[in-house]
Amino acid sequence: MLKVISLLKRKEGMSFEEFRRWALEEHPPLGRKLPGIRRYRMSVVLADDPDLPFDAVSEFWFDDDEARQAAFATPEGKAAAEDAAAHCSTRIHLLTEEKVIIE
Repeated sequence: MLKVISLLKRKEGMSFEEFRRWALEEHPPLGRKLPGIRRYRMSVVLADDPDLPFDAVSEFWFDDDEARQAAFATPEGKAAAEDAAAHCSTRIHLLTEEKVIIE
């Protein structure tokens, strides 16, 4: 299974509270609509810290990279990507395979 980890930094001028609300309440309904998505998590830092390089981490699971590419090629995937681009100054995507060490 493919896991996509995205490191997110909010846009300049956006308050921490606005970003937190967007990341935890406004954006997730778009992510839930991605065809083929198996799991979705969003983690936001607990307190505003301007020295941190990122404010949040999102995690998406797909069966494979073909499923990921197909999902983001749909209107739902394009809407989610556009929404993220509108709220984040930086988005770094890591395509990974998760290996559980302790559960």
